[in-house]
Amino acid sequence: MFKLTFAVKQNKFIIKCKNYQVSDSKKAIKMSSIIQEIKTLKENRNAVILAHVYQRGEIQNIADFVGDSLALSKKAVDTQADVIVFCGVQFMAETAAILNPGKTVLLPDENAGCGLADMATGDQLLQKKKQYPSATVVTYVNSSADVKAESDICCTSANAVDVVNSLPNDQILFVPDRNLGSYVAEQTGKNIILWDGYCYVHENITEDQVRSLKTQHPNAEVIIHAESTPSVRKLAQFIGSTSQMSRYVAQSNTDEFIVGTEENFSYQLRQDNPEKKFYPIKTLCTGMNEITLEKVKLSLEKMEFIIKVPDHISKKARIALDKMLSVQ
Repeated sequence: MFKLTFAVKQNKFIIKCKNYQVSDSKKAIKMSSIIQEIKTLKENRNAVILAHVYQRGEIQNIADFVGDSLALSKKAVDTQADVIVFCGVQFMAETAAILNPGKTVLLPDENAGCGLADMATGDQLLQKKKQYPSATVVTYVNSSADVKAESDICCTSANAVDVVNSLPNDQILFVPDRNLGSYVAEQTGKNIILWDGYCYVHENITEDQVRSLKTQHPNAEVIIHAESTPSVRKLAQFIGSTSQMSRYVAQSNTDEFIVGTEENFSYQLRQDNPEKKFYPIKTLCTGMNEITLEKVKLSLEKMEFIIKVPDHISKKARIALDKMLSVQ
């Protein structure tokens, strides 16, 4: 919409034009065009788009399925599509490739990595297993394929407690998240040997941030992701994975929530609970935010970046992932 104003100077009209929201309008038209191209490409490729709840809102909007790591892992197995476009980070696309050896898995940005997954390697885990030969290795899916290949069973934040409780062994080597591992130890009472890794997104959430938001919104409940530090978790009314947090919010009679996890998650909460208010703690995952609509379109156009896991690693990692998926 344009606003025109007129001024008279030396018997001539001078038109002054002030642009209101034209740039936003152009952006919306461009986004609409890209979205339509993505839909067409998706149909032509027989593709499915999976998006993690930490993705940007516009990416969540175009996805066929949005969820946490466990839900996405299950969806990857169930899909009949020939192509899986994984809007997440490297380890998630690797997991989808391991679970779907006959399908093409695309990661729209090859630089979409996970700082937590980078904190453990297969060789490092082999050395640690020598230190604790009697321990059962439980590996969080936020890890590389070679680490999964050296593990007894995998888990997600949604089923970590159930996975550990399902094991007969009392000594557990938990890789690579020390914060999630400490939460599992609290919930199971088992002897959890912690790997010294962490998710910087959740490690960056502080007690002061939580207390500050609580002062501003005294009626809000605090919900915190299990990857957060123990001191932060103590301030929460509810602790869990993103899927567990979603269910808790939906079932709660409370109307306001302070949300302690990657801030894009609050987009989904608002979509699902428009009558409730959410106050996210400001913490962003760089890797998750690498993916844009333009990159999704280019990924489908050029069929890049294809994620492949070497067979000898994939076969071993698949065993640990299948065990995870079998835990009810």
